[in-house]
Amino acid sequence: MRTVVPDRGQGRLSEAWRYCVGTGRFDLALRRDYQESLALVQREIGFRHIRGHGLLSDGAGVHRPYEHAGERRVRHVFTYVDQVVDAYLDLGIRPFLELGFMPSGLASGEQTVFWWHGNVTPPASHAEWAELVRATLRHLVGRYGLDEVRTWPIEVWNEPNLKEFWQDADEAAYHRLYEVTAHAVKEVDAGLLVGGPAISPGADEWLPRFADFVAARDVPCDFVSRHAYSSGPAQHVPFGVHQTLMPAEALLEQFATPRRQLAGGPLAGAPVHVTEFNSSYRPDNPVHDTAFHAAYLAPVLAGGGEVCDSFAYWTFCDVFEEIGVPASIFHGGFGLLTHRQIKKPTYHLYAFMARMGEEVLARGADHLVTRHGDGRVSVLAWAPADVTGGDPVTGHQVRLSVPVGPAGSAFLLRSSVSEEHGNAWAAWRELGRPASPAARELDVLREAAEPARSHRALPVRDGRVELDLRLGAHEVTLAELTPVLVDETPPWWDDRRLLGLGEENPA
Repeated sequence: MRTVVPDRGQGRLSEAWRYCVGTGRFDLALRRDYQESLALVQREIGFRHIRGHGLLSDGAGVHRPYEHAGERRVRHVFTYVDQVVDAYLDLGIRPFLELGFMPSGLASGEQTVFWWHGNVTPPASHAEWAELVRATLRHLVGRYGLDEVRTWPIEVWNEPNLKEFWQDADEAAYHRLYEVTAHAVKEVDAGLLVGGPAISPGADEWLPRFADFVAARDVPCDFVSRHAYSSGPAQHVPFGVHQTLMPAEALLEQFATPRRQLAGGPLAGAPVHVTEFNSSYRPDNPVHDTAFHAAYLAPVLAGGGEVCDSFAYWTFCDVFEEIGVPASIFHGGFGLLTHRQIKKPTYHLYAFMARMGEEVLARGADHLVTRHGDGRVSVLAWAPADVTGGDPVTGHQVRLSVPVGPAGSAFLLRSSVSEEHGNAWAAWRELGRPASPAARELDVLREAAEPARSHRALPVRDGRVELDLRLGAHEVTLAELTPVLVDETPPWWDDRRLLGLGEENPA
């Protein structure tokens, strides 16, 4: 059955999918591999904001207590912060500030998380914490300007509903931290954007209580945030895990939950930012590296902007060390890129989205159709991703009647990733899974990571192109249709006279 795409637009395509992207801890941005990876991502995708942990952790070196004349004092040092933020802005991406974790010199306890020991205890002094927040934001405003910093959302902590990220998952203690922090932010400037509570899946009951708390205490809150993952419990193997997955619709449901929960309450209408999302919450699950993953997330990217204001992929690259230094170039990391800038299939899903038009023409269970201002039409289509473990679907058909306007023909450029194409993980496996590929192997993997591309001319009848896309296993394809309005072939030219294109050198 062919789907007739209407000529009339259905509204603008939301950019919620590119508003923000996740990153490893703050000070990793000082590394060459990190900055090269981010530069590539920004050239081909172009995210607007970037969010990660560790802005106030010891690795960034901001909070520096010392003694002088027998008195404890604190110096705030922004040497690394300036280098990182300067690099971000040079690459056209702005911070989405996450205030955390606790500097060891201000912490009330010794509980930490991750290989790099981020402290997750409340401050020993809320007054000193508030001054740390004020000092950091005053420095940023002074260096980058108030108008600029007002565009950087400021999120208070990370997943306080989990005891691993906030001591005892103490909700009342988080509310106190949020209250102190939000007031400190607004003391710097009332126009700065502050929000939370950055909860993880499985803690939906926190959000209505958070809304009631900020309303009852008259605490500023400019946006609400949460995270979304769709994997089951981890089944550990050495240097990796396996997990089941819920259908991709579960992610969209999580994206939509805050608006539904907050409707009619004190934070109804507040922007909703999903500041982390992925399939698995583990940085060592090989599903992240696969073609399956791109097909699985395609409907999420296509539809997520309908139910929330942003959803940030966790993370843009594998320069990421929560459970230690990765043991292999492909290790199931969260990133769109591996170390050394090898593109994963999900990278191409994002790159395809970046080439979609501004106007939505049609949506379906397996496609999204958009139009550019110059009349070009882009179609994103994807094969089903079966989370039950069955054999992948091959030969999935997407058949569309696409409006391109009056033209003699349309030029089709098709780019695809699948189990067979644009799948560097599969090539790495066939190479024998080299943990640290040599230079030539890196070149091979980068070449294998590129999408398959094809092109041809399609006839236009009554202003429409009949587009038939047959998709391979876990294929995600971008079909770009450009109307050919003028054919400038000279009247004396005959392609049939070229060897291999027609008759054999006719007289």
